[in-house]
Amino acid sequence: MDHFDVVIVGAGLSGIDAACHLSEKCPDRTFTLLEGRDAIGGTWDLFRYPGIRSDSDMHTLGFSFKPWIAEKAIADGPAIREYVNEAADEFDVRPHIRFRHFLETAAWSTAEKKWTLEIDVKREGGSTESIQLSCNFLFMCSGYFNYDRGYRPDFEGQDRFAGRIIDPQFWPEDLDYDGKQVAVIGSGATAMTIVPNVADTAAHVTMVQRSPTYVVSRPDKDAIANFLRKIMPDKWAYAITRFKNVQLQRFLYNRTRTKPAMVKERLLKMVRDELGPDYDVEKHFTPSYNPWDQRLCLIPNGDLYEGIRAGRISVVTDHIDQFTESGIQLESGEKVEADIIVTATGLELKVLGGVEFTKDGEPIEFPQTFSYKGMMYSDVPNLIQTFGYINASWTLRADITSEYACRVLNHMRATGSEIAVPRLRPEDQGMPEVDWIDDFNPGYMKRNMHLFPKQSDRNPWRNTQNYTLDKKMIRKAPLEDGVIRFEV
Repeated sequence: MDHFDVVIVGAGLSGIDAACHLSEKCPDRTFTLLEGRDAIGGTWDLFRYPGIRSDSDMHTLGFSFKPWIAEKAIADGPAIREYVNEAADEFDVRPHIRFRHFLETAAWSTAEKKWTLEIDVKREGGSTESIQLSCNFLFMCSGYFNYDRGYRPDFEGQDRFAGRIIDPQFWPEDLDYDGKQVAVIGSGATAMTIVPNVADTAAHVTMVQRSPTYVVSRPDKDAIANFLRKIMPDKWAYAITRFKNVQLQRFLYNRTRTKPAMVKERLLKMVRDELGPDYDVEKHFTPSYNPWDQRLCLIPNGDLYEGIRAGRISVVTDHIDQFTESGIQLESGEKVEADIIVTATGLELKVLGGVEFTKDGEPIEFPQTFSYKGMMYSDVPNLIQTFGYINASWTLRADITSEYACRVLNHMRATGSEIAVPRLRPEDQGMPEVDWIDDFNPGYMKRNMHLFPKQSDRNPWRNTQNYTLDKKMIRKAPLEDGVIRFEV
C-alpha cells in the first residue's frame, strides 16, 4: 500500500491550486492527487454545453500565482481548461495525478496517525479495481456538487415528450438544435449561458423560469487590465487588476447588504435601459428577494438582451403544469412548443465529494461538527477542505486555503507534530449553531444545508464568505490560537 504525506482529492481549480502550492511551498512533502475523471479541469472539463464560461472575472477566478493574460476577462470553458492545464505543467503537478481514481472511503486511525483510503480505479475497458492508499494529511478539493447528476424535478408527463430532454451537465456532442424550437427550464447561470448561445442557430429559444433572477451585463474584456499589461509586466498588471476587482466586488456586495433597495432599483434600471419601456421587466427580471440573497447572473456584452430584442429569445415566467408531446404546458394555460427541452434546473450538492469518513471505526457525522475557519472541522484530525466563495470568485478562497494548508504542514514538520486538529474550548461549549452558508438562500443550497457542518457566531468557528475577513483570520492570524492543537 503506497503511503504519502498528503493526498489531494480533485483536479479542478481547487485541486490544482493546492498541488501547485504544495510543490512550491512544501517541496519536502510527498503527495499525490486523485482525480475520478480522466482529465484536469473539474467543472471546466465536465461541462461542455454551448457557451460554457465563467460567471466571475478571471483576474479573481484565476490563481494568485499565475497571471491571467488573455484579452477576455469573462472566459469560455476551453480557455479556462487550457489555463488550468498550463498551471499543472508549469509547477510539474501532472506526474503526481492519478486519473480515474475515485475516493470512496477515508478512515482515520488515531493509533497509526494516518488516513487509510479506499479507492475505486477505473481501468481501460471499463473494469473497476479497488485499491488502498494511506496518508498523513488529507486535502479535499472535490467541490460541492454531484458530478454524476444534476438536480431535476419530477415533471409530470416527461415520458410523453416526443423530443429530447437534455441535462446541461451531460450535453451530448451529437445534439443538433439548428432550426429547432428549444425550451430551457431555469433562470440561473447555466440557463443564462445556454439560451443566447443556442439562439444563434435555433429557430427560437424560450427560457422558462419559475421566478426571475437578477441579471448584470458587463463587457467580457477588462479595458483597464488590458491597458496595464501593455505598460507593465504581466505579474504587476494582474496583481493590480485582481486588487481592483476584489475591492469592487466587496463594495458592491456590501451595498447589497446595507442599501438593498437602492441596488435593486439600479439593477432593474439597467435591464429597462436594455429592453425598453414596453418590456415587462417587473414580471420577468424582478426577483422577490434582495440582490445577493441569491447569486447574481452575469451576462457578457448583454448577449441575452440582444437575443430578446432581436426576437430570437423569449422569457416566460410561470409554473410548469406538465410536459406534453410537443412541449411544456404551463399552469397559466400557456403552451411552450419545443423540439428540445433543456433542464437547467440546478445542482445536487455533495458534502466532501460524497466520501464516507470514519475515525477509529466510528462514522464522522459532519453535520454535528463545527467549521474551523471554513476549512477544517472540530475533532477531525489532519483534514482540510477547500470551499470557495458563493458571493465572489471561488478561487480567492482556494488560494488562501492552500496557503494555510502549507503553513500547517510546515509547522507540523518544524515542531515534530503528527496531528493537527481543531477542538472546542470550554468557552465554545453551547455556542450558537448557524448554517454552513448563512444569508444566502437559493434552492440548491436550502435543499441540502442540513448535510453540512455548522458554523457559529465567533472566530475561528465562522465560515465568513468574506475575503477581507478571511485574510485576517486565515492568512495573517497566528497558527497557534488555542483552538487548533498540534499533537505529537
